[in-house]
Amino acid sequence: MSVNPELRRLDIDIPAQPDALVKLSLLMAEEELNLADAAALIESDMALAAAVMKAVNSSLYGLKGRVQTVHQAVTYLGMREVAGITFEMGLRAAFPPAPELEPLWRRAALRGLVMGRLAQRLGLDAWAAHSAGLFEECGKAVLFRHARDHYRSMLRAARHDGDLVTLEHTGFGVSHDALGAALCESWGLAGAAVASVRQHVLAQAGGPLPDDEDKRAVSALSVVAFGLMTDAANLDDETARVAGEAGLDAEALLRLARQVHEQLDAAARHGR
Repeated sequence: MSVNPELRRLDIDIPAQPDALVKLSLLMAEEELNLADAAALIESDMALAAAVMKAVNSSLYGLKGRVQTVHQAVTYLGMREVAGITFEMGLRAAFPPAPELEPLWRRAALRGLVMGRLAQRLGLDAWAAHSAGLFEECGKAVLFRHARDHYRSMLRAARHDGDLVTLEHTGFGVSHDALGAALCESWGLAGAAVASVRQHVLAQAGGPLPDDEDKRAVSALSVVAFGLMTDAANLDDETARVAGEAGLDAEALLRLARQVHEQLDAAARHGR
């Protein structure tokens, strides 16, 4: 998909989607996903497959034995989570490595898992939710690559993403949420994922979910995941707020959120 012409005029480059991820996107969009074809596609890119294997065997997943192949990873985790790891590695590879971006990528992996698992258990579009979580902060990586020193100072100065968005608009004429949504569009992510990335700063600060009713559920999961990762004390109120807007069962959403969080904590402890 094309990038918004207004963003092009700002001369901020949006990285192209790697070929392997283009093909994987097409496979993930099929009604009957061929697991063997998807695994073979990942394994055909040696660098990508190696990065996926390293991530699968990390403490985040807490697997009992070491996984040796993508096929094994699919057996243990399912295709959606393996595809999520693949997209995470592809997204990382699109940007130069930098210490300042490492916390971003760690949050992306955890948030994608939380949102994907919540969506799956609620009967929502789990791949859209997972990819929304992975790409939520990717606009920061775009701006960091565009102006490393300038953006590094912004990251240090901002107390939270609300402050950061203001600094970004002043310094670049665009904020990371809009750039992230543009990258999602250019990489062919689902409309609900694009809308969640575009709206996440506002929604997490207590603002509204996307206008389109069919895109609100994924955005609601973004707010819940943010609460789990940053401010669990206020999770009940925030879950009730966004569940009402998105037409979700607040009690079920809160219960599932706590269950997923406990499972990931247990996996991390097991993997240490």
